[in-house]
Amino acid sequence: MSKLNNKIAIVTGGSRSIGAAIAKRLAADGATVAITYNASPEKAQQVVADIEAAGGRAIAIQADAGNPDAVRQGVAAVAAQFGKVDILVNNAGISVLGNPQEIPFEDFQRILAVNVTGVFVATQEALKHMGQGGRIIHIGSSMVQYAAFGTASAYTLTKGAVTGFTRGLVRDLGPRGITVNTVHPGPTDSDMNPADGPIADFIKPNIAVGRYGRGEDVAAAVSYLAGEEASFVSGAELMVDGGFTA
Repeated sequence: MSKLNNKIAIVTGGSRSIGAAIAKRLAADGATVAITYNASPEKAQQVVADIEAAGGRAIAIQADAGNPDAVRQGVAAVAAQFGKVDILVNNAGISVLGNPQEIPFEDFQRILAVNVTGVFVATQEALKHMGQGGRIIHIGSSMVQYAAFGTASAYTLTKGAVTGFTRGLVRDLGPRGITVNTVHPGPTDSDMNPADGPIADFIKPNIAVGRYGRGEDVAAAVSYLAGEEASFVSGAELMVDGGFTA
């Protein structure tokens, strides 16, 4: 028996990079996985196809994480199809870089909508369908503990908000047997932060293990927190950063 058999999982922003790796790992662990995506239907369908080819079950739902109505409808659609939600991974996120005095307010509103409001709305909707033993896992950032370079203040603001949200939810949901934790990826090879990107030469020498992370590294941490063996872990902030913040 796989450890997540009969579990229904939602991974927001699951069509690429870290989100895709998380979706594939939870499916490999036995969960039925629903991924949401915004503007990459081909990549989303490829993730579904990869999961199904490996013997798993998955669906993809178009839902812009920055649109509260779309997020609600997406989560509700999963619950309607499968009857429940056991695991919510709030992974969808964007980055807006720039000196704070120069960031267009519209860009700031967008990053708040995706990285903060989207997390709240997905959680709020999922909780309507989540029972005892549910799991909520937020994907944060190691930059909440170590801002390694400038121009990321708007991004770190949003990820700091997610970290605080985790701690509050722990108290709200503990009586329901639902755990809430945050995984903080460090420098991870992704569309947002490629291992050969413009800041890689600066970042890589500060990673203790000597390499950028992989999506699978983050997915392994999510897999642990989603399983029964983590039933007494709630309110944790798990750094998956190769020692970057040590």
